[in-house]
Amino acid sequence: MKKRFILALLAVSVPVAILGGIKGLQIDRMIAHGKQFVPPPETVTTAAASLQDWESVLTAVGSLSAVQGVTVTAELTGKVVQIDFKPGSFAKAGELLVKQDTSSEEAQLRAAEATVALAKLNLERLGKLLSERTISQSQFDNAEASYKQAAAQADNIRAMIAKKSIRAPFAGRLGIRLVNLGQVLNEGQPIVSLQSLDPIFVDFALPQQQLPLVQPGLRVRVSADALPGKTVEGRITAINPQVDAATRNLRVQATVANPQELLRPGMFVNVAVVLPARQAVIAIPATAVLYAPYSDSVFIVEDRPAETDGAPAKVVRQQFAQLGEKRGDYIAVLSGLKAGDTVVSTGVFKLRNGQSVAVDNRLAPEFRLDPTPEEN
Repeated sequence: MKKRFILALLAVSVPVAILGGIKGLQIDRMIAHGKQFVPPPETVTTAAASLQDWESVLTAVGSLSAVQGVTVTAELTGKVVQIDFKPGSFAKAGELLVKQDTSSEEAQLRAAEATVALAKLNLERLGKLLSERTISQSQFDNAEASYKQAAAQADNIRAMIAKKSIRAPFAGRLGIRLVNLGQVLNEGQPIVSLQSLDPIFVDFALPQQQLPLVQPGLRVRVSADALPGKTVEGRITAINPQVDAATRNLRVQATVANPQELLRPGMFVNVAVVLPARQAVIAIPATAVLYAPYSDSVFIVEDRPAETDGAPAKVVRQQFAQLGEKRGDYIAVLSGLKAGDTVVSTGVFKLRNGQSVAVDNRLAPEFRLDPTPEEN
């Protein structure tokens, strides 16, 4: 019985040992193969770090204001009897906008004109008598003063009538009508907004350290949401002589043409002041940068002999870089690269330091300083 048990145990354990040995050999071979396995090179596109000549600009965020802009108001209290403007239309200088009731003033004016006429007749009559020395000089002087007072009173009534005929003080675009026929306007009550839109002012602020770079006459470029994909140019026309003590910023004003009136007062715009001097920078495509919290880096493509057959291979070396201004598809490199270095231009997120790569620039995108995408 014991002998049978030993034979059965041997019959089971021997095949298990053989299978275990076979599996162990297979695992050892797989481990050795994994150590010898070399991943295929990663296909990338490249671009050369180029020395470019960029124009020097100062950027800021500004707001628009009208060269002339007022809210037309009533100077005197009176009832509206006539409205001669259409909201949103263009008004010429001196054009009648609103007329108030002047029936009472017109009646007073007729009485005042009659008084003026009578005072004038008395003055002329006394003038003849004075020449004949029939009356004294004082009587003539009193008559002359009465005439002048009557004329002044009539002029005052005419001025009141003119003030109740409210006209556009300058040419510009009218806003929304704020009055109605029959409405009694009080003194200072708004009637309509009037804005001169062409040209238009651009107000923006620059840090005080940039004061030596700014002067009247410099060219500015303005872009806004109202001008998608377009920019308008103007000139700096005024620089505030006082620096804001709270922000240490200098207020600057430029004037730009606005013939289509797409720019309106109160809008915010992006402003670029073009300086006369240009700057030389080392530029690379912005897609070549691997952004990270600790530092930004790029991958430089280098030639290195292969370890097997000695054929040259291309590998990447991660290089940290200090970046500067971004323009279009390019970004300036302040340090870390030199002109002529070949960097990976796309797909940098999938690379690691020392990885072998294969360069294929057939599908490389076109990089430009002034890209014009079909869809913004």
